[in-house]
Formats: sequence, structure tokens, C-alpha cells
Amino acid sequence: SEHYQIGDIYMGIRLRGTVELPPNQIKGLKIGQLSGLAWDVDEKLLYALSDRGIIFHLRPFIKNHTLISVRVISAYLLKNTQGKTLRWRDAEGIVILKGHNGIKGDSQLLIMLEIGPRLALFTPYGKPLDNYTLPKTLQTWKNYAGSNKILESVTVHPIFGIITAPEWPLKEANKPYSLKGEHKITLYTLNKRQWILPAFPAKNSGVVALETLEDRSILILERAFYSIYTPLIISLRRVWLSSCQSRTGLHSESEQVAVFDNTQGWHIDNFEGLTHHQGRYFFMVSDNNHSRWQRTLLSYFEIQ
Repeated sequence: SEHYQIGDIYMGIRLRGTVELPPNQIKGLKIGQLSGLAWDVDEKLLYALSDRGIIFHLRPFIKNHTLISVRVISAYLLKNTQGKTLRWRDAEGIVILKGHNGIKGDSQLLIMLEIGPRLALFTPYGKPLDNYTLPKTLQTWKNYAGSNKILESVTVHPIFGIITAPEWPLKEANKPYSLKGEHKITLYTLNKRQWILPAFPAKNSGVVALETLEDRSILILERAFYSIYTPLIISLRRVWLSSCQSRTGLHSESEQVAVFDNTQGWHIDNFEGLTHHQGRYFFMVSDNNHSRWQRTLLSYFEIQ
């Protein structure tokens, strides 16, 4: 930002550095269109997922809690069981399993593929391992608000298991209950539990990433973009999910952590990926859509 430096506090976060990843190639694959992040504690690697079904392996260099640089180590294409490349599957959400158990070489990546939509498990090298069954309402793309407004986020919660959220609310017929006239977010588990909460109050705000914190709260990353003439707004919110059933789904409490608006001097881009690093520290990445007008930015921040 024009007004904030590394180490400054802005709203509920402390800024800890941003680096740009140039659109170079590694193993013949162009770096960009990154829409998901997962930190592997055991391997000390950051996995960045491209829309085009590529897993990039990144090695961030952090000194004094500040992101100094990042090295792209390798890249792997997602494959199907026949070993064929899963290109153009619009891979959007990613979460790591077995990445924090002290055992090297057994990490698995749970990936949300927007075409399908499909939730599948892969190795960090793109080899398929398993498929998960989504709730019935989420299985049919016709239930969604649009072909590119499907499922972009996935997280694993210690109590509720796998949780996902459509980027935009489902069409009317598929809403079991409604917050009257309000644009909203619905979080779904794979076993029919749901939570409904208002979306961030900006035109076209949609859920692009979910991340579970150590205290079992969930960080929701929302992006609101309407056109190049209107603000790009990135919102980070923390939500505590309750297991109490109520008329409007399950209760949740939430607090706004930060809001970045490019009309307020923030040099932000299309942030879509989010992952916990350690303690109160997180990485966030932007999707440059392979456009020369946009950048791939990796940001590091601390929640206060």
C-alpha cells in the first residue's frame, strides 16, 4: 500500500511482506493463475495450485517474520487414474492432509475441481489417490449461480470434517432457508451440516478460500470484483462455527479481520488462495489470470 510498510498493523493484521512471482516457466509450465495454497510443515514447502491443474512447489524465505523471497522448486500436472493430464479442470481449492505429522513423504492434497464439480485427493506430484462425494445439492452445476461461481474453497475442520462453500449462493430452488434479500455465504460439510452467514457487503462478493485456524475458527477470504471501473475488494473474516442447530442453519459468530480496497491505495490483485503457515502467520496469493495487466503476488501476514 501507499500508506503502510512491512511490519505495520492494518485493521486486524500485521503486514509481513509481499513478493511478486514473475510469469516464468518451470518444467515447461508457466507460473500463474494461482488460486490455492497449502503449507506442508513436514516438507517445509508451499504448494500453489493453478486453475490449470498444476501444483507448483515453492520454497519461501522468511527472515525476522518477514517474507523476503520465494523460490519455485518444481511443478507437477494433476493426472487421472490412467496417467493422463487433467488440464482445464479449473482446480481452485486445496488443503493438505498428513502435512503436519512429522513423517516425510506421506503428504496428500485435497483439491476442489470446479469442473464437475469434484473433490479429489492427490499426491503433491499430481497422482490421483481418492474421490470424495459432495452433498447432493452441490453435485450438479445447474444448481449454481453460474458456471464460474461453483466451488473454489475447501478446508478440513477438526470437529466438522471437510467444509466447502459455493463462491456465490445457489439458485433459489436449492436454498433450504434464506436470509431475506441478503447476499449470503453457506458453508457445507460433506454430511449435510450447513451454516449461513451474510456475505461481505460489496457487490459480487464471493468466497474464494477457507482456512481452519488452530483455535478451530475459520478464516474466510472473499473477493468482490464487478468490473475494472469498480473497486476490487478483498475481505478477510474469522468465523467461529457452533454445533447448535437453529432455524437458519447452525449458529456462527464472526469478526472482520481486514478489508483491502484498491481505491483506498492498496496495490492488491485478485487474491484467491490462503493458507496457515505457523502460529498467527498466513500466506495469501493472487491469481493473475495469465493477463499482462495482473500480477501473481504472494503475501505474508500475521493475525493480531
